[in-house]
Amino acid sequence: LLVCFLQMGWGDLGAFGEPSKETPNLDRMAAEGMLLLDFYAANPLCSPSRAALLTGRLPVRNGFYTTNAHARNAYTPQDIVGGIPDSELLLPELLKKAGYVNKIIGKWHLGHRPQFHPLKHGFDEWFGSPNCHFGPFDNRGLPNIPLYRDWEMIGRYYEDFQIDLKTGEANLTQLYLQEALEFISKQQASQQPFFLYWAIDATHAPVYASKAFLGTSQRGLYGDAVREIDDSVGKILGHLQKLGISENTFVFFTSDNGAALISAPKQGGSNGPFLCGKQTTFEGGVREPAIAWWPGHIPAGGVSHQLGSVMDLFSTSLSLAGLQPPGDRQIDGIDLSPALLQGQLLDRPIFYYRGNELMAVRVGLYKAHYWTWSNSWEEHSKGIDFCPGQNVSGVTTHTQEEHTKLPLLFHLGRDPGEKYPLSFASEEYQQAMERISPVVQQHKETLVPGVPQLNVCDKAVMVSSP
Repeated sequence: LLVCFLQMGWGDLGAFGEPSKETPNLDRMAAEGMLLLDFYAANPLCSPSRAALLTGRLPVRNGFYTTNAHARNAYTPQDIVGGIPDSELLLPELLKKAGYVNKIIGKWHLGHRPQFHPLKHGFDEWFGSPNCHFGPFDNRGLPNIPLYRDWEMIGRYYEDFQIDLKTGEANLTQLYLQEALEFISKQQASQQPFFLYWAIDATHAPVYASKAFLGTSQRGLYGDAVREIDDSVGKILGHLQKLGISENTFVFFTSDNGAALISAPKQGGSNGPFLCGKQTTFEGGVREPAIAWWPGHIPAGGVSHQLGSVMDLFSTSLSLAGLQPPGDRQIDGIDLSPALLQGQLLDRPIFYYRGNELMAVRVGLYKAHYWTWSNSWEEHSKGIDFCPGQNVSGVTTHTQEEHTKLPLLFHLGRDPGEKYPLSFASEEYQQAMERISPVVQQHKETLVPGVPQLNVCDKAVMVSSP
């Protein structure tokens, strides 16, 4: 079992229509496996999305949400004292029951203090960092982000692990690649089942790539980083085949949120035809590239419109390992095995959250917005723009607009860019809302008041991002 998880847009891969065709290995992975065109992050920001992946639960359930500012996404920068609650059961903890050896390579982002360490939550090995490569910082109050090998801090970004902010050169992706290849070889030699969570961050601003890839893309430095990731995935898949374990290894490639258009054009990717980007609950913020690969099991060349979520990797992985999800809590992820292996389409909704606010719901091809908001006028006036060049009147609002009585409704098949809300008076609107409203009501009944958020001091520690 291998999951590749990083910040990348739906439109960044050739298989999803990126015209420069600079991802031959991921495109080949899609040709040999299945492309999922309707796959979603559980949140449009790193930390809560990663928490959802590993718990199978929406952030509003697993504690990775914020109430200190309405409809703000929660995240864990290096000065936050909170992290993943002990009460949550993470995928690697459960896989241990089936004898799996678990490793995380790259960004953890679920808390940096010892009690939140990945080795305390089911992982046996770790090579990477608790946070993203922000910086460089040069003061004792906010030092550079550390990197770890298991429990030992082995250095810091910009000091011991260089990232050249002028050229974008860094060899971190190569280090993460070698860690992956060596771990796979070790487990194959010992005949141990394994879970590898390859959570690299080269496409997160400040973007980086190693010297061999710098200047090789038509898309600038961001494209260089994508090309190196593509090359790395190709080497990992080739290594599985060389070792003769590809037919025993389920591999899934996806992202924790949409491309960060705030960093575009030099440091951000493409969300294809979708509206806005990271931080928003428009399609560009949460619709992700997704490829499932399992030779001999997943039919080659498949394209699925199954509505999927990163939370489904939790339930699907347990199913493939012969395990049941925990029965003492609400699990939001579903087992995608029937969709991946038999091509079935499973009926399920997608819920879009910012903080603890249900912003939108997708049922079938219809998406109903109960709240719309990109970011505040104050932030926008400072150049912070999550939807550059994509103003849709009454939709990409800079004030938080409530539509709970008459949701804005879009048909994503005809209008993937969410530009043309359906008329409230139309029969189509009425019929769609008759289907969506009970789904929303049923979902709200599953939300138990008082779900613990990451409050371990006098004020909310889950700080909202810009």
